[in-house]
Amino acid sequence: MSHGTKRAAPDAQEAAWVADEDRFVLQQAKKKAALRVKGGRAAPLDWLAVTLLVIDPERNPLDDEVEVDDIDLRAPENVLDSLGAKELAEVEKDIEGYEVLESSRSNVEYWQTMKTVCADRRKTLQSTNETSARGVSSVSGDLNKLLGPKTLPELEKLEKQVKGKLASGEPIDTDYWEHLLGSLVTYKAKARLSKVTDRILEARLRTRQDEESDEAAITGADLVKRIAEERQKSQEQGFIPGRKRLANQSVADDGDDGSPSAKRQRTDDSPAASALVPGPNQSAAQSAFDRDLARTLASNEDLLTTEEPLITKSISTWTAAPRKPRYFARVITGYEWNKYNQTHYSADEPPPKVVQGYKFNVLYPDLVNTSKAPTYKIERADGRRRGEMSAPAGEDDTCVIRFVAGEPYEDLGFRIVDKEWDFSAKRERGFKSRFEGGVLQLWFQFKKIYYRK
Repeated sequence: MSHGTKRAAPDAQEAAWVADEDRFVLQQAKKKAALRVKGGRAAPLDWLAVTLLVIDPERNPLDDEVEVDDIDLRAPENVLDSLGAKELAEVEKDIEGYEVLESSRSNVEYWQTMKTVCADRRKTLQSTNETSARGVSSVSGDLNKLLGPKTLPELEKLEKQVKGKLASGEPIDTDYWEHLLGSLVTYKAKARLSKVTDRILEARLRTRQDEESDEAAITGADLVKRIAEERQKSQEQGFIPGRKRLANQSVADDGDDGSPSAKRQRTDDSPAASALVPGPNQSAAQSAFDRDLARTLASNEDLLTTEEPLITKSISTWTAAPRKPRYFARVITGYEWNKYNQTHYSADEPPPKVVQGYKFNVLYPDLVNTSKAPTYKIERADGRRRGEMSAPAGEDDTCVIRFVAGEPYEDLGFRIVDKEWDFSAKRERGFKSRFEGGVLQLWFQFKKIYYRK
């Protein structure tokens, strides 16, 4: 046996060991991302990682610590919209960390696509602060109208035509056509991400069919139409619904006869955050609920869509059919400039974001007992009381906030960070707790801890 042959075996073993280690590190990173999403502590990269986890062809559902198929996701093409240049640079760097660990070709392409979108977003922000190249800024809006509606095959066909135009030697506006060619790279990336959304919706629609054997399978043109409809809803809602939420929407849609009353009943029965059809009986508070639902999340807000399973008392005695209320829940995040962070971080390199509060809007338009307003309460596990700590060092304790309204609405619960609320009248703290026009509003932030220098 030659020396080269003897050396080959240890090299192969080392390569296999490195591959196994990379696979383990990647798996743990995605698990932690899913847990942060479920806990309402997700960073932008976490949303991207969990989105990929849902469609990963090599994923083993038995390894999931969180049921990711039931998690509401942010559309990957929208995750970066509210980020600044420095945050985008951090995300791009973190994306590269995932990219080098991936072994699946489709997963690598996903991260490369996200890098393209991230780089374009940073370039766009930079161009708003600098003088644009001649003629470029004037055509940006026209390019968006031209390229935005096109599918991936249409964009690829146009790309070939533009390259042919540039290589033809004809007297043309080179700046325009080169800018168009560069823009096509970004729009192709966005089109690929739109296909990612379609893959998620298709998988979740098929899962629902698998669980309901009596339902006829949706195939061919019907499936394409259904996916397009759900994609449009997702764009309006601001998120891709989880499997259970999507099933509830689908059941409600199947029972819609097209009348205004049917549409009103559909939206009230569905826990999904879809637009409520305005009607003569809709209160001003409910209209405000829908306006709040439709607006874009602020830069310091994130969706909280993972519910905590709860048992509703006395539900067996109700005469009306129980249903979950509609809601719109947000997590408020930000930087905590305590003494340690002031020493180790700066405005240019800030510390990791932490949960600073929550905003809950819950819709109860059809209460049986209108004399009693809905309320909320905090529940802690293992007899722990307020102020008592049980979490390991460096981690926050959590508790469950339960919203209780009575017939016909089941209790609604979320797991939140357990810190002291700020009930002060300071306007910027934004504490609010009221029930008006069928809408329960609870907004609160945690007390800030100040350190003396």
